[in-house]
Amino acid sequence: MVLMMSCSKNDEAERFGLRAVTMPNGKTVYAEMAIEYTEMLRGLMFRESIASDRGMLFLHNKTGSYPYWMFQVKMPLDIIWLDQSKTVVEVLAHVPPCPSAKSSECPTHGGVKQSQFVLELAAGMAEKYGVVVGSKIDF
Repeated sequence: MVLMMSCSKNDEAERFGLRAVTMPNGKTVYAEMAIEYTEMLRGLMFRESIASDRGMLFLHNKTGSYPYWMFQVKMPLDIIWLDQSKTVVEVLAHVPPCPSAKSSECPTHGGVKQSQFVLELAAGMAEKYGVVVGSKIDF
């Protein structure tokens, strides 16, 4: 007799270190977690692409102003800032990669509003998933 165990997509994602993130339109994105300082510094650097149902979720220790930059990121991204209640406070769509090889020549983006979490998605996905200022994202 063979015993088959079923596991949900969320369980499977967590086994691979991904966190299920429920977008305002009810769709689920699976995000890598950036918690440690070195993970936050690296972010999505050096990657050629990111799937439409994937992202990176940055968890800051406290509420603050967190501008992001695109140094050595090779693709445009949507960047979403959320407050401690997981309400969207700022969205920047189609943020382009920095064309310079010098980090000092790369501008920062956003971080104008106080936030605690930042979610990066492939460019165009924020609109597709119904993300606007004031919407809620669950994770």
